[in-house]
Amino acid sequence: MLARLFRRLFVDYLKQAFDAGDLQFFSSLEPLRVRDAFLRYIAPIRKKDWVVYAKRPFAGPDDVLKYVARYTHRVAISNDRLLHINDGKVQFRWKDYRDDNRHKTMTLSADEFIRRFLLHVLPDGFQRIRYFGFLANRYRAEKLALCRQLMQMPPATTREIKKDYRDRYEALTGISLKTCPLCRCGTMVVIETFECTSWRAPFMDTS
Repeated sequence: MLARLFRRLFVDYLKQAFDAGDLQFFSSLEPLRVRDAFLRYIAPIRKKDWVVYAKRPFAGPDDVLKYVARYTHRVAISNDRLLHINDGKVQFRWKDYRDDNRHKTMTLSADEFIRRFLLHVLPDGFQRIRYFGFLANRYRAEKLALCRQLMQMPPATTREIKKDYRDRYEALTGISLKTCPLCRCGTMVVIETFECTSWRAPFMDTS
């Protein structure tokens, strides 16, 4: 029932926006400026089955966006939640939402911890975030330039300086990877880096 109601309201508001002149059509969609052509174009929408699930967010759209961002730009468990790793056991901190959001600790065997962690790893061939429309990878630069032109915005002339992954992590989560995870006071400093070598054992011909 919700899907049919949402479909009807969506199409009705779309027609109202067209009649009010709020819709603009460019490029291959220019013929839809004629009302009859526009109505024929959206007519099949009424025959499609819509899948709708919606509920009011608990704390507003900003918190919903932050909630989704934690799943798209973070790992299953952050390093600061790991407490101890001893004798094949992993102890970590977790939040019990059913118990007034209290922080608790859990200890699992290393095998079970790895099993649960890998449940959050996408299989090969799956993509976590897929862009479409004007953000699709193939024509992103051209489409964004066209969007700026239609919105009468100046072209992008400066590129944002590429940030270190630790800075991006801190901006996203508020947690600094440069702070010592044990004392929570000291600052981690890089004193040496190691280059990855592609060493391989020599191949022995036994023919």
